[in-house]
Amino acid sequence: MSTKKLAAPYLIWMLIFTIVPLAIVIYFAFTDSLSGDFTLQNIRSMSSYLPILLKSVVLAIVSALICLLIGYPTAYYISTCSPGKQRLLYMLIMLPMCMSFLLRTLAWVAILEDTGIINSLLKNIGISPLPLIRNNGAVILGMVYNYLPYMILPLYSVMMKIDDRLYEAASDLGCNSAGVFMRVTLPLSVPGIISGITMVFVPAVSTFYISRKLGSTGTVLMGDVIESQFKTAYNPNLGAAMSLVLMVLVLTCVSLMNRFSGADEESVATI
Repeated sequence: MSTKKLAAPYLIWMLIFTIVPLAIVIYFAFTDSLSGDFTLQNIRSMSSYLPILLKSVVLAIVSALICLLIGYPTAYYISTCSPGKQRLLYMLIMLPMCMSFLLRTLAWVAILEDTGIINSLLKNIGISPLPLIRNNGAVILGMVYNYLPYMILPLYSVMMKIDDRLYEAASDLGCNSAGVFMRVTLPLSVPGIISGITMVFVPAVSTFYISRKLGSTGTVLMGDVIESQFKTAYNPNLGAAMSLVLMVLVLTCVSLMNRFSGADEESVATI
């Protein structure tokens, strides 16, 4: 059986569930909701939502960087453990992902709300309740908690593939622990860093449930606006245009990340 025939099910799947929905989104984005005629008005209307789009990008970037600060040392530590301990820690990281995304987010609502667990404890010891929810910090916390495994797993995968002989060679050449990390571990883990940032940024920039439950009217993100166009405003054409612009933004970011990743791999290969 030829390779093309083996790839036929995948190609059919991509056609039905990727190409066709994308074509529908593009059609609605460039047509009028009443007459169905071609128009650019939906794209022009995006100018009114640029502040929300910018806020979505900023919060997604901040969340990705925090995930990197937490995930990198975690992945590095796991990669240095014994195989049995690695499997245990890997399972613990994957365990929250086995629970519903909605339940994980609602759990943080119960923890952070004004009458939640933290503020109830503070009240019992005589401290006034803190504004832990309905702000940007709560939204970022929700993103970091839900998407942190997407940062740790690619970093761990890349670090596990680093040849131990490279560490030995660096040590033999006079590098201390910090030098080995800066000259071997960090450069060779750049592809994992880029993959992790991409895997966190893409869902974070388009999220809507986290901002709805942990945020307020001042923390409305692009995902919330897109959802409202389909469910509340009943303007699928504008919602499709917003989705298209957001998708182009995400694809551009992913392409840039992949380009940097490829450049880093080539530079490492030439060393």
